[in-house]
Amino acid sequence: MNDLPLLSIITFLPLVGALFIFMVRGDEEVVARNARNVALLTTAFTFLLSLALWFGFDPTNGGFQFTEKVEWLPEYGINYQMGVDGISVLFVLLSTVLTPLCILSSWTAITKRVKEYMIAFLILETMMVGMFCALDFVVFYIFFEAVLIPMFLIIGVWGGARRVYAAFKFFLYTLAGSVLMLLALLTMAIQAGTTDIPSLMAFHFAPALQTWLWLAMFASFAVKVPMWPVHTWLPDAHVEAPTAGSVILAGVLLKMGAYGFLRFSIPMLPIASADFTPFIYVLSIVAVIYTSLVALVQQDMKKLIAYSSIAHMAFVTAGIFAMNELAVEGAIFQMLSHGVVSGALFLCVGVVYDRLHTREISRYGGLANNMSRYALFFMLFTMASIGLPGTAGFVGEFMIMLGVFQASSWVAFFIAFGVILGAAYMLYLYRRVIFGKLEKEDLKALLDLSPREVAIFAPLIVLTLWMGIYPSSFLDVMHASVGDLVSNYQTALVAAGKLPAEALALAQR
Repeated sequence: MNDLPLLSIITFLPLVGALFIFMVRGDEEVVARNARNVALLTTAFTFLLSLALWFGFDPTNGGFQFTEKVEWLPEYGINYQMGVDGISVLFVLLSTVLTPLCILSSWTAITKRVKEYMIAFLILETMMVGMFCALDFVVFYIFFEAVLIPMFLIIGVWGGARRVYAAFKFFLYTLAGSVLMLLALLTMAIQAGTTDIPSLMAFHFAPALQTWLWLAMFASFAVKVPMWPVHTWLPDAHVEAPTAGSVILAGVLLKMGAYGFLRFSIPMLPIASADFTPFIYVLSIVAVIYTSLVALVQQDMKKLIAYSSIAHMAFVTAGIFAMNELAVEGAIFQMLSHGVVSGALFLCVGVVYDRLHTREISRYGGLANNMSRYALFFMLFTMASIGLPGTAGFVGEFMIMLGVFQASSWVAFFIAFGVILGAAYMLYLYRRVIFGKLEKEDLKALLDLSPREVAIFAPLIVLTLWMGIYPSSFLDVMHASVGDLVSNYQTALVAAGKLPAEALALAQR
């Protein structure tokens, strides 16, 4: 197993499936059926392979594991390098578990150009997994940007009425910031003489240079999160995307920006990260409160959940820049939890949209009377989004608030206020859709969840409860890597005179 290039196999297996689908020939119905089957089998097998990372990972080792290195452009010192630590391995698993569920949820919802749709999703999975595994910044940047292409097509071709507008807005927002990040990475490579990410993490950049590099990277990562005020592309993208597109967008793609902060900004530019922490706190507080209030007045179910995603990711950015182990582990756990729970909520919207072809909250009501299984599942994910103890949503938010409180009590107070607002808009949504009298004739005809839909929700239910009841199984995996990240960050601040040595000694006890 040690000699097997496991990360490369997991990364590029979906691409092999996409090539196989590309070669499928026959009439439209046969091609569509074969495309669905190949996509489901490929993504399911990719997930099973990725479990080898979980079972073979050494949680006591904070460094990179399953490493691979092959010379690619030796004259420029650029290599194809792959590896995962306790942070990135969890996002690889998140990507591989959500993708087959997205394929399954598209089984009957996508009826036109099915072949091309499945190819786009398989290419998207390759790019997502590759981005989390890359240990050379050129390789990382290729995967990071290539994600845009299949998602642009998924929104622009199979989306709603305003799909072209939403797709271009998504593409242009994210591409504009990434150009600045590329300039920053090229500058870092020239300064350090390498594109190797672990080497760049150990290199000491001049404090004045760190400021400009940090701002350039922030332009890209903030859009990807997305942080206020560069968040406006997300509601449009979610509303117009097909259900599976919204699931993968909220579940994985929103994590790319926060992962960038953890992999690049904080370890490579610690002094600038410390200087800009108050700035991040302010943006996070505004995002938590503002987007929660906006969510309260939404009449479109998807748009409400989209704004809730921005609020939840603002929790994450506050936790990351608090930069103590409790807050950072809570932020990573919250990203994983949000990936599962928000993905499930978008699937809940997709269930009723496929039946009634509307997302207007006012068109629903009383579904508990004839869709009891749906009401039960929707309730579980609503409670998880609110942060009910025993569900995945509670652990991350609780850890973030405790960790942020250690860094700044007033920041913790304001983001805790977002929890109250979160309960308000989610309970508002659930009450309007599920409870009340079943009076509308078209609602009375709606059927409860099919066996296929139950099969889609089942693993998400298991994960939501597993993460809420036994969070240490995930926290143990990330603990050593987060410990190294925080320790190196604090050591850099002590060396720069921005943190007293006594604080570092106390943190390391």
